[in-house]
Amino acid sequence: MNILMVGDVFGSPGRRCLKSLLPGLRQRLALDLVVVNGENASGGLGLSSRTAEEIFSYGANIITTGNHVWRQRDLLPLLDNEPRLLRPANYPLGAPGQGWALAETKSGRRVGVMNLEGRVFMNPLEDPFRVADEILAGPLRKVKIVLVDMHGEASSEKQAMGRYLDGRVSAVLGTHTHVPTADDRILAGGTAYQSDVGLTGPVESVIGMDPKTATQRLRTLRPLPFKVAAGPAAINATLVSVDPETGKATHIERIYEVLS
Repeated sequence: MNILMVGDVFGSPGRRCLKSLLPGLRQRLALDLVVVNGENASGGLGLSSRTAEEIFSYGANIITTGNHVWRQRDLLPLLDNEPRLLRPANYPLGAPGQGWALAETKSGRRVGVMNLEGRVFMNPLEDPFRVADEILAGPLRKVKIVLVDMHGEASSEKQAMGRYLDGRVSAVLGTHTHVPTADDRILAGGTAYQSDVGLTGPVESVIGMDPKTATQRLRTLRPLPFKVAAGPAAINATLVSVDPETGKATHIERIYEVLS
């Protein structure tokens, strides 16, 4: 079974990448499931209801998010009514939506997807390790194939989550920093791991933003408006192959493709 995790989609360039490149990737890689992190898909900051529906129409089976999930207020009703759209599971009780989903492939295999958010340099949320335990012992307890989107700033926290869940989930793949890491591997217990899948969006950018604007923000310490970078765009994603009988990963591979 082949699962593709698409790194943070950034603005309209990222969405164009999905529209143009995902169908070919789905066919070429014989994908059974596509998970897309969409928390920056609307103007580089947040996810609107319309943009979420757009991403689903391009072939995403599940959309995960992160710390910008609340930026677009019109998304809130969709979070409550669309089970394929996730927010980090370790937000406090009462937050709209949920942090896990159960998808079924065309072959009838069930795949669990869990969305977590780190706490190091991030929001003071519930303990993601405890919440992961609760989900694996609860709604996903009978599901062999589980992918975790660990949305976090610190590689150390994401690595710790990978080690903590090794052997209990099929993959722990990091998002949020928009820079792909070269530590893709299969851990000792059979869990595929990567600290960050990377950015799907503008290539000539500073994590998706116009370089000039990003540099001015850093030099002047002024909250200048975000501006999505122009120019060529590319998709960063990670392919994980899983033995459906055991739920163990058998292959992990970084995918990078430029939109021509």
